[in-house]
Amino acid sequence: MIDMKPLVEVRGLTKSFNGIKAVDDISFEVYEGEILGLIGPNGAGKTTTLQMLLDLTTPTSGEIRIFGLELASNRALILGQVNFSSSYISLPHSLTVRENLKIFARLYAVAEPGERIAELTTAFEITDLLDVPVRRLSSGQITRVCLTKALLNDPRILFLDEPTASLDPDIADKTRAMLKRIKAERGLSILYSSHNMQEMEDISDRVIFMDSGRIIASGRPSEIKEKFGGASLEEVFLKVARR
Repeated sequence: MIDMKPLVEVRGLTKSFNGIKAVDDISFEVYEGEILGLIGPNGAGKTTTLQMLLDLTTPTSGEIRIFGLELASNRALILGQVNFSSSYISLPHSLTVRENLKIFARLYAVAEPGERIAELTTAFEITDLLDVPVRRLSSGQITRVCLTKALLNDPRILFLDEPTASLDPDIADKTRAMLKRIKAERGLSILYSSHNMQEMEDISDRVIFMDSGRIIASGRPSEIKEKFGGASLEEVFLKVARR
């Protein structure tokens, strides 16, 4: 990663709630064209970290720079070039999939929204759902709609929180393959949080392992396994979670 450009730089990031540090003095980078996995037990601070990177939560201390710019003072410029998806996102239930995507495409100022929506809904195999109200979709279908929404603006950085949690194995595998293809073709950078350790081992160039708000290890999946003496990331995860 030495010759690659860091698009995200985090230094000394801390977030406290009522005196308790949910995120405790963490520093890391997300490089151009890499998938960085964010792993750790529940309560490790992963979601809070993502919220701060999206400027949804104000850090107690520390610095976040994206595209070389300080986040808090360049919010609009930065957030116009990133996007986010999660299995827990809620969309307007009374609107159809097409209506939702058209609204977000307008908000993102997508140049040719019809063409972009057609391209992405085909890739995620949801073209048959375009005229279906969101309230009638399964959780897995909503997840695919949210991933479509997150790619509408062709972001430079994509933040993903449990993006395949509701998907069946076939669609989850296709989703990972598509994300890796977009990364290779367009240099997309992805910060990817998941509890699926097999998935993280498959998709991540590097991983950050968090526990109790701190980074306890970072590096390639093979390096993390070697550090903790585990045959897989899942084995490492269980060792950390049960200690």
